[in-house]
Amino acid sequence: MTTILLIIIYLAFISLGLPDSLLGAAWPVMQTDLGAQLETAGYLFMTVAGSTIISSLLSGKVLKRFGTGKVTFVSVLMTAAALLGFYFAPSVAWLVVCAIPLGLGAGAVDSGLNDYVAINYKAHHMSWLHCFWGVGATLGPVIMAQFMMGENSWRSGYFVISGLQFVLVLVLLFTLPLWNRVKNKSNMAVKEESEDLIEVLNEDLKPLQMKGVNLALASFLFYCSAEAAVGLWGSSFLVEIKGLNAATAAKWVSFYYAGITIGRFITGFITFKMSNRSLIRSGQMVALAGAVIVFLPLPSIFSLIGFIVVGLGLAPIFPCMLHETPARFGKKHSQTIMGYQMALAYTGTTFMPPLLGFIASHSTIGIFPICILIFIAVMFLSSERLNSLLDKKVLLKHIDPSSTEM
Repeated sequence: MTTILLIIIYLAFISLGLPDSLLGAAWPVMQTDLGAQLETAGYLFMTVAGSTIISSLLSGKVLKRFGTGKVTFVSVLMTAAALLGFYFAPSVAWLVVCAIPLGLGAGAVDSGLNDYVAINYKAHHMSWLHCFWGVGATLGPVIMAQFMMGENSWRSGYFVISGLQFVLVLVLLFTLPLWNRVKNKSNMAVKEESEDLIEVLNEDLKPLQMKGVNLALASFLFYCSAEAAVGLWGSSFLVEIKGLNAATAAKWVSFYYAGITIGRFITGFITFKMSNRSLIRSGQMVALAGAVIVFLPLPSIFSLIGFIVVGLGLAPIFPCMLHETPARFGKKHSQTIMGYQMALAYTGTTFMPPLLGFIASHSTIGIFPICILIFIAVMFLSSERLNSLLDKKVLLKHIDPSSTEM
């Protein structure tokens, strides 16, 4: 039963990744068919991202009221219907309307499933879960490309992916009873003694009142800022500063994404030997080393090495930080805090790379490695400060059980 539900969760994360890369792959043809401007894709992306942030912020209350299974079912139904709306869309205005439920559904699924896996499954499943998101994000453009080459129709690509989502909706509908059964029988991946203590320490606090929550949110914001910025501006940096041609630059950036995907698959096995905290710290230090390599005035080949090292370093950080949420703040508030974390993650992905681009357009893309270094360094410092606060809090509680002061 636990294995069946885990397979369904993996499928749900593949479905979560499928639409994420569709718009960019299909837009050259969509733009012509709909008579839209080039920048319209950016507005659609922002609409999806904004809806996702709102959904993530509200997900804690919704999940507590209805449960992860029902929320996942309704959310996937929303994304399937939104993708079907893209298929029928007669104009850009229709696409904007459909982008709203697409974002709302994605945010709820992301927050809900991350929290459910963090509480009910071991750490290696969280790493593999996000590896499966990468599978979906990779398959989306592949499916779209097949239809654009064969029929020159982006609509057929959206129709097929919408159909795949509706199949998942049916699977979720028939397996709704599994969610509570698995939840009741699952074992926490964190030590029960530590979790019980965290629950006592945070029992009477609201999520945003807890010590360290702001640092956790900062870690997610700057992690996603770094990950997205490398993906968006890495090629431009390699072309304009390192003198590579566009095709080679794009290939080198693809190695960066390969580093993240392969790294997360490998991380799943490493979690059997190392704790989340150790993996987060190690990943941040590796990512910092890679950013330094990119920053230094070395021959171009070192930039490729630096990009791969950054990708490998980033690989364990996001899933391990997510899985640590119940251990850091307790199960009682983990759903709400998970939603906040996902909202800040999407904020970093959505707004920080464009901000970097705006600054670069008024100066030089040469600031790219400096910004990446800053993003990773701030994430590392926030994470280490959070670890220090949590250790101090637990230590004080052991010394003086009546103490609530830091």
